[in-house]
Amino acid sequence: MRRRTLLGALAAAGAIPLLARSAAPGASPWRDPLDVGATPSPLAAKGALFGLARSAARIVAVGQRGHVVFSDDAGATWQQATVPVSSDLVAVSFPNVDASRAIGWAVGHDGVILRSVDGGRTWTRQLDGRTLGELLVAHYEKSGDAKWLAEAKRFAAQGAENPFLDVCFLDAQTGWVVGAFGLVLRTHDGGVHWEPMLHATDNPKALHLYAVARVGNDVFIVGEQGLALRLDGDRFVALTLPYAGTLFGVTGNERAVVAYGLRGNVVRSSDGGGTWASVATDVTVGLTAATLDERGRIVLVSQAGHVLVSGDDGASFASAKVERPLPAAAVVDAGAGTLVVAGPRGVATLHLS
Repeated sequence: MRRRTLLGALAAAGAIPLLARSAAPGASPWRDPLDVGATPSPLAAKGALFGLARSAARIVAVGQRGHVVFSDDAGATWQQATVPVSSDLVAVSFPNVDASRAIGWAVGHDGVILRSVDGGRTWTRQLDGRTLGELLVAHYEKSGDAKWLAEAKRFAAQGAENPFLDVCFLDAQTGWVVGAFGLVLRTHDGGVHWEPMLHATDNPKALHLYAVARVGNDVFIVGEQGLALRLDGDRFVALTLPYAGTLFGVTGNERAVVAYGLRGNVVRSSDGGGTWASVATDVTVGLTAATLDERGRIVLVSQAGHVLVSGDDGASFASAKVERPLPAAAVVDAGAGTLVVAGPRGVATLHLS
């Protein structure tokens, strides 16, 4: 089994920074980023940002050195949130259902899971890499599964080295986080307790898991080497895809599931992941993020600034003309024909026709 290497593919695609432990800026002597809150900066919205989500009308972006910024005017202006760590953050999720619109989670390097109850304005820590190993070991000691106990002990020996790469919550209680080397955790109580799912995931090579998302009525995970998984009861089961390269994300609607990744590759299923077909994009760089716009169209963005739009549930994509292409790690619809894009140059707005 491969252990503890850099996530080179994702970093090369510009989706996240190289996955070494992040260092707090200006710290001398060095202090662990888990012990240093994010530094207030007037330039936080211009720094590297890697995840975006909507909290009702608010847009929240997360990124390098624990920076979280939020906008209440569709990306025109941004404010910085209060964050208890300076670890790099790479993904954020707000379920936006019922009374939980202000409740969200963010994940990133150093095994960090953060929670907000005020729409991303302030954050608290729920888990980090220091305690992740203990959680894994305790769970598999209790289960008596010797194979997974040995794996849990290997994670524990690495401390806070392993990152979480994505997070998805269905509501204020039920959610999953995924990450490097096959990390999968779930919660049924809003993150008060997290349960490992390494044993319940069809990922024998411990491949990196880059994205988890609800599409229609199903939950999917995608990752390295064309790995795609669908939640079936209490287990993530493997799906067969026509593409064996890295997938960075999965999106879609109740009619189709679309996964996308390296070298412009897109695959699509119209039967809930049972069968898949490749979709031409005429793009040869990594597709790094997706959103549904206000018209229900599927929008994909790339590391080089491409914006691809599908009005037929992902059966075909056309390039949208944008005035200023921006390398993208995340995208979210802001309404009124506007997208907010986040990436190595911070956050910016784009207008779709």
